[in-house]
Amino acid sequence: MPETRQPSPTSTERDEPILRGGAWLPHGYRLDPHSHAHGQLVYAAAGALATATERGTWVAPANRVTWTPPRFAHSHRFYGRTDVRLVVVPLEQCGGLVRHPSVYAVSPLLREALLALTDGPERRPGAHGRLLAVVVDELADAAEQSLHLPEGRDDRLRAATALLHEDPARPATLAELGRAVGASERTLSRLFRTELSMSFHRWRTVLRIHQALARLSDGMSVTETAVACGWSNPSSFIDAFSEVVGQTPGRYRADLRDGR
Repeated sequence: MPETRQPSPTSTERDEPILRGGAWLPHGYRLDPHSHAHGQLVYAAAGALATATERGTWVAPANRVTWTPPRFAHSHRFYGRTDVRLVVVPLEQCGGLVRHPSVYAVSPLLREALLALTDGPERRPGAHGRLLAVVVDELADAAEQSLHLPEGRDDRLRAATALLHEDPARPATLAELGRAVGASERTLSRLFRTELSMSFHRWRTVLRIHQALARLSDGMSVTETAVACGWSNPSSFIDAFSEVVGQTPGRYRADLRDGR
């Protein structure tokens, strides 16, 4: 596997990435908040990862790659035993990519390029640079497929979403959440739409999908995951998961096994 490295404690560039290349990381491994002078792509060839920023959380299962722009503070958490691949994008090549964190689907070409960039040392002079140019071109033309869970600024909204983070399976209605945080149902509904650009039900569904990806990556069955994340039956969970992730939870689990 490619080497891992720790930043020098005497370095003045305190926000340098902790890992370069690739490594296998255990379930639950965390990287604390940090930023980079350059852009960064993180790809879980197996497993899944969550990237948290002040704008919310992005989750990338094994068929997607996370993009973080230069100087954008973020943290990572990895779910399942994760084969993580990390690619630095030099500042001069970041202009063609979006200026906010995002997640993209990984095409067969993009996957092979990311693996080649992180599987070992450069075999021919300039080979990595040429491969990186292919990666950037692929991403510049790709549609964002972000499993993005935004977070609000209003204290009442943040209190309501915190309750759901603590217990994603919580069956509370918007009116019940409102009573718990001192806001009317109408006010909370408006805050979800104006600050988070989605309805309360959509936000909670994405939160539950985030939790489901973590549980599936750690080996939990589809039925157990459905119950743990708040779905009344596996069929409704499969429908929601497929709509958000783009594949069934069973197929996702099978891909994880194949990747390992």
